[in-house]
Amino acid sequence: MFTKILIANRGEIACRVIHTAKKMGIQTVAVHSDADRDARHVELADEAVHIGPAPSRESYLVMDKIIAACKQTGAQAVHPGYGFLSENEEFARRVEEEGIVFIGPKHASIAAMGDKIASKKLAAAAKVNTIPGHNAAIDTAQHAVEIAKGIGYPVMIKASAGGGGKGLRVAFNDKEAFEGFTACQNEARNSFGDDRVFIEKFVEEPRHIEIQVLGDAHGNTVYLWERECSIQRRHQKVIEEAPSPFLDEKTRQAMGEQAVALAKAVNYQSAGTVEFVVGKDRSFYFLEMNTRLQVEHPVTEGITGLDLVELMIRVAAGEKLPFTQGQIKRDGWAMECRINAEDPFRNFLPSTGRLVRYLPPAQQGGVRVDTGVSEGGEIPMFYDSMIAKLIVHGRDRADAIAKMREALNGFAIRGINSNIPFQAALLAHPKFVAGDFNTGFIAEHFPKGFSAELVTPADPLFLRALAAVANRQHLERAARISGQMPGHEFQVGDAFVVVVPLGEGRSERTALTVRPQGGAYDVRIGDAQYLIEFDSNLRDLVIHGHCNGKPFVAQIERLGLPYRVSHDGAAIEARVLAPRVAELQALMPFKAPPDLSKFLLSPMPGLLVDVAVTPGQQVRAGERLATIEAMKMENILVATQDAVVAEVSAAKGESLAVDQVIIRFA
Repeated sequence: MFTKILIANRGEIACRVIHTAKKMGIQTVAVHSDADRDARHVELADEAVHIGPAPSRESYLVMDKIIAACKQTGAQAVHPGYGFLSENEEFARRVEEEGIVFIGPKHASIAAMGDKIASKKLAAAAKVNTIPGHNAAIDTAQHAVEIAKGIGYPVMIKASAGGGGKGLRVAFNDKEAFEGFTACQNEARNSFGDDRVFIEKFVEEPRHIEIQVLGDAHGNTVYLWERECSIQRRHQKVIEEAPSPFLDEKTRQAMGEQAVALAKAVNYQSAGTVEFVVGKDRSFYFLEMNTRLQVEHPVTEGITGLDLVELMIRVAAGEKLPFTQGQIKRDGWAMECRINAEDPFRNFLPSTGRLVRYLPPAQQGGVRVDTGVSEGGEIPMFYDSMIAKLIVHGRDRADAIAKMREALNGFAIRGINSNIPFQAALLAHPKFVAGDFNTGFIAEHFPKGFSAELVTPADPLFLRALAAVANRQHLERAARISGQMPGHEFQVGDAFVVVVPLGEGRSERTALTVRPQGGAYDVRIGDAQYLIEFDSNLRDLVIHGHCNGKPFVAQIERLGLPYRVSHDGAAIEARVLAPRVAELQALMPFKAPPDLSKFLLSPMPGLLVDVAVTPGQQVRAGERLATIEAMKMENILVATQDAVVAEVSAAKGESLAVDQVIIRFA
């Protein structure tokens, strides 16, 4: 067994590998860029090596620097995590040539599966179901249209070297096939340096279900059941679970056996994932093989009780798999939510900055948190947006969903925005709860994006009752202040009005009473009654308590006069006022916000990589104005109406804050 390994990655996956290495008694070496000097993975590792500036192409993607760090520290093996160099055939080969063990498959296996066209041919030869399509590279857009017609619409146009949703289009007619081919080719050339594109049949109502495989150097290969990964937004997975609520045992076994056949065909020696698209009739077809550890591997660990990182390390060290196919258990249900630094209410734009408060739920009772950050840390703009992975394990699917909803309620993040409200809304959706979904679920049910109006709490009055109880506790504390004039002590009344602003000067007013009852509070709102008891202090971000005898987890934060209350993805900002104060407040004039229509504001923090206009220039609606880069994504800002540019206020190469002025129009 190795005594020291280097992790050629960052963030939560680097921390995840370090955790297992420590458990195995193996020393760890972290590598880091300038931006990650104080990152959690650097803190957790036994040693750390600086490998360059913040951009990954100058640090985490530079093979020479990773290999030099291995030699410098005496690391005998390197774990690539996922992303970066994890599926780079050249890196695996060079590491092996330097006498360092690559904790992953052999470079020949990576090469065989890394090319989507070659891998499809290999899969077909191994008798793995493949989607009807044209697997040779296509020269022109016109040629693409002819092929698409021959296969029959709809078709999927994909870049051979694509990944992460880049270089992928679905076409339903000749026009879309022509334009989609050109767009895919350009994206692939720019992102991967490889402009080969192929076309295949698009499976309708498709599910994305993948099989986890594991092979050793002694000819043993097994599958560790499946993961359901159909809840995706723009081809990026959002919620993953194991097992799949859709598969029956016959299909599950057939998919597992085909995945093993493919792994054996390429002499696969490590953990890997064979991805399938599954139609509504449970027909399944090979998509691709990911020759690395997957982001969502913890759900497989949840139902099998295995540590995939440990198994990868043991296989790389030459050990045999310690079990056979028949010995792999499948226990309960596991689910994972990716917690990302993005603002779901602003079209999921990246949200970078400092984690002013960061309090994940307690890792107990089947709850697990894999994270690469800690409170006070920075979410940099240079890398992907993942803050953490929240994983739960339950008796069955309903239990897992209930645990996940409670865990999300108890996940407090301040300073940046996260997609937690969106995750909570997905988990509460009746179709998701019923297991009735496919890869088009988010596009179908949230066609115009996500907004607060789409979060419908099971009981809207409950949030108001929580705000009222928090306010009552604050007032009672104020009433206990010493030095009050006898006979004029502060008296706390029972009647209140909860005022929730609706925008444009409008507000919703809810009259209620709050009376102490033992250690709890009796809240009456019309005919509704809530007996609420807080088990936490008001200073805590996350409040645990009981309402009418049932436990709850919510977040209550005082923001000056208002209270911000969040529960099950829904949130309100409410003022709790005495009835007379509420009457007077209703008479206050409304101050309209300033008119910002003459400004182009940065919708997110990021790097201004291009300004496409100059002062005095006439622009038309839809014309490109500027490009901002954040978290490996380019966001193009366009004119919403015809205008004349008066002033360009930000320069190319400048780091922008959210809502910073870029352009002023005349």
